[in-house]
Amino acid sequence: MEYNTSLPRLIIPEYGRNVQKMVDHLLSIEDREERNRQAQNLIDIIGNLNPQVRDVPDFKHKLWDHLFIMSDFKLDVDSPFPKPSEETFLEKPELLSYPRNNRKYRHYGNVIRKMIDYAVAQPAGDEKEKLKVAIANHMKKTYLIWNKDTVDDEVILQEMNDLAEGQLKLEDMNLKDKQQLVKGTNKQRSHHGGNKGRRGKKRYKK
Repeated sequence: MEYNTSLPRLIIPEYGRNVQKMVDHLLSIEDREERNRQAQNLIDIIGNLNPQVRDVPDFKHKLWDHLFIMSDFKLDVDSPFPKPSEETFLEKPELLSYPRNNRKYRHYGNVIRKMIDYAVAQPAGDEKEKLKVAIANHMKKTYLIWNKDTVDDEVILQEMNDLAEGQLKLEDMNLKDKQQLVKGTNKQRSHHGGNKGRRGKKRYKK
């Protein structure tokens, strides 16, 4: 009895061992014309056995690339597409530039960071002052939702100053109190909770 662990490693396991055996057989065909014909037949077989590949743009090109990969790039046939090189698949992809995240104050989210950056870029004036107060109040509301406790306005303003890297003047700012900020949130929660409590209950007439 043969076990997979004792058999040669499959280069692309998704195609199965029978396809790999057919690829290995192609390498043993000496006549080039016959090898070309059998390679085309194998491409058709792979496409029929894996119809999901047809959903990929330019799937024929993808199948031929897989054929060369399964042959360990040793197959010599006339492909309708450029033969891939082993070096191409060994190249490491370029590093992606990830967005700047503020891990220290993660509970505020990236939207707050963008709002503060926008406020910093605005010219001095009444609109900028209103924007700063709105951002600070939103930060305080977010803090209360996550911590469910009171918070000193100085803490919010200090954290906002850290996020703005000291580029916003935050002195003499008056923020809303806890009741004003979480009033709408509590109403919404009690409304949904009330519906859940009454859901499924039958009313009987006296």
